[in-house]
Amino acid sequence: MRKIFQLLCVFSATAIYNTSYAQITSATFGMMEARQIGPAVMGGRITCIEGINNEPRTIYIGSAGGGVWKTSNAGASFRSVFDKYCQSIGALAIDQQNPKTVYVGTGESNMRNTVSIGDGLYKTIDGGDNWTKIGGLDSTEHISKIIIDPKNSNTVYVAAPGALWSDSKHRGLYKSTDGGKTFEKIFYINEKTGVADIAVDPTNPAIVYASTWEFRRLPYSFNSGGNNSGIYKSTDGGKTWNELRNGLPNKPMGRTALALAPSEPNRILAIVEAETTGLFLSTDAGETWKKQTTTVNVESRPFYFSCLVVDPKDSKRIYRPGFLYESSL
Repeated sequence: MRKIFQLLCVFSATAIYNTSYAQITSATFGMMEARQIGPAVMGGRITCIEGINNEPRTIYIGSAGGGVWKTSNAGASFRSVFDKYCQSIGALAIDQQNPKTVYVGTGESNMRNTVSIGDGLYKTIDGGDNWTKIGGLDSTEHISKIIIDPKNSNTVYVAAPGALWSDSKHRGLYKSTDGGKTFEKIFYINEKTGVADIAVDPTNPAIVYASTWEFRRLPYSFNSGGNNSGIYKSTDGGKTWNELRNGLPNKPMGRTALALAPSEPNRILAIVEAETTGLFLSTDAGETWKKQTTTVNVESRPFYFSCLVVDPKDSKRIYRPGFLYESSL
C-alpha cells in the first residue's frame, strides 16, 4: 500500500508540473457551457401548492426562491413555468371553473429574515405557457393568499401582509370584479398592519373572513403581534367588516391562519398567535370560538407555519404543514 501511495504522489506531481506549462487559449474553454444549478436563495422552501379538482394529476407548486413548477402526471416529473418572472412566490390560485386560468402572487409571506420581496400579481389563461402581469399590486412586496370566488370567476381576492422592514400603505385586502384586470383595496387598517389570510364561504361567497397581522422585522429582532391583529368577517363581499372576538385570546395577537371547511362552511378553524397561542374552532360561522386540545404543536413558530387546510369532504380532518402534518378533531 505504501508503494502504491508513493506512485500516486509522483503521478500527481508530474501532472501538476506539466499543466503549469500548458498553453491556455480560448479553445480551452470553448466547450464549456453555463448550466442551471438552482436558485441562489432558499428555493427549496415550498410556499404554496394548488391542484386542479377535476384533474388531480395537474399540480402547481410555488417556492420561496425557485419560481413556479407544474406537473401533469401527479408529480412523476415537473417543469418550471415561471422562469422569466419574479422567483419569490407567496400564493397560487387556480380557477376551478376554468382550470387553465391560474394566478400567481409573488413575494413569499413567511416573514423570516431571508424572505425575498415580490413585484405583484401574474395571471395565465393557458395553463402556465404565457403569463400577464396585473397592474396595481406591484408595491405589495408580499402576497399571502389568493381566492377566486367559486361561483364567479371575475371576483378575485388578494391578501397582502405588506412590507417586512418598513411601514407601507400597500398592505390590506384587495378585490377584483373584472377577472383581475383591476383591483380595489377593500380592507385596510394602517401602515403597520396587513392581511395575512382569507377564507370565502363556498355556499355564500358574499361571506368573507380575513385575519389582520401587525408585524415588523428589524435587523436585530422580529415583532409579530399588535393590537391591530385580529379576525374579521364581512357578509357583503367586503364592503363592511366586523371583528370577531368571542372566545379568542386577549390582544396583542400575532399572525392568524384561517381554514373553512368546504363541506360544513359554518365550521372555521384558526391558529392564533398570542400569549396563549393555540388552535381555535368556531362552529357558528365565527360568532364564538373555543380553544382545542390537539397533539399537533401549533405553538411552534406560528408566524412561519401559519397554514391550515381542511379535507373537502371530512370537516374534522385537518392538515397543518410544519413539524406534524395531520390531526383529527
